[in-house]
Amino acid sequence: MEKIVAVDIGGTSIRAALFERGHSIPLTQKKITTQGEGQSPEARLCALVEQIWPPHEEITAISIAAPGNVLPENGVIDFASNIPGWTHFPLQQYVQDHFHIPALVGNDANLAAYGEWKYGAGIGHRNLIYITISTGIGSGIIIEEKLVTGVTGGAGELGHITVEEEGPVCSCGLRGHLEALASGTAIEKYVEQELLSGRPSLLSVAHPASALEIEFAAKKGDALSIEAYRRAGFYLGRAIADLLAVLNPSIVILGGGVSLSGPLIFDPIWESLRAHAISAKYLEGFSIQPAKLGDQAGLLGAFALAEDR
Repeated sequence: MEKIVAVDIGGTSIRAALFERGHSIPLTQKKITTQGEGQSPEARLCALVEQIWPPHEEITAISIAAPGNVLPENGVIDFASNIPGWTHFPLQQYVQDHFHIPALVGNDANLAAYGEWKYGAGIGHRNLIYITISTGIGSGIIIEEKLVTGVTGGAGELGHITVEEEGPVCSCGLRGHLEALASGTAIEKYVEQELLSGRPSLLSVAHPASALEIEFAAKKGDALSIEAYRRAGFYLGRAIADLLAVLNPSIVILGGGVSLSGPLIFDPIWESLRAHAISAKYLEGFSIQPAKLGDQAGLLGAFALAEDR
């Protein structure tokens, strides 16, 4: 049976899984840290693939979900902020030269979208948007059953669309981006600023709260924490309304830690979306659903990418 190795690279860890073509449950899977033991991240990647490669068996392809901007025509990592040395780095060629078999490389958020479309919440949809709300905001777009990558691999960066012209500074250095107003980090910063201004809360200014702790406080009725999630939901709903007018998907899939708060984030998203959608027509048959694949989405997206080539 034809076998494929899928890899998902993060700033903290690299995971690799061995699949048989036609079967989305991995035969084996292993994780290591991205950095360590005096090795480069790319050397550690190859060592991990070797560890799960069955003796005397043929692997037909290695498919990789990687952070940063990935040039679609050659798998070069244009820039990955959390991987040292990965600027204009030819990852696809590096892996092919090491193993002498075909390699594929795609952006991790794009491939998470692809995985959710093929095996998760997006099954049966031809047009979808996937948004992961975590430390930052990542996303991917499927239009007419095709992954949208753009000319230079930069399509789908929905975390960096402007939703508030004079809003806070984003991680990219520009103001008012969705990521700066609706990510887990944005929720944390908003609560911290309000506590410093003297707002009463179950949370303490002496202990910076995580988005998860803010979620717990909100579910206990803490007004500031509820407001922080409603604020994030407002901007997500505004952004989704714009995306519906441009792309007209049948579903938006929300992943990442913030999405696990359930109605706390989903309810204000829907409220804002209904207020900002230019026509009720866009909401007919439309749904917003939680992601189903969790941290397996990138691996399964990489596997699907290889299967579909």
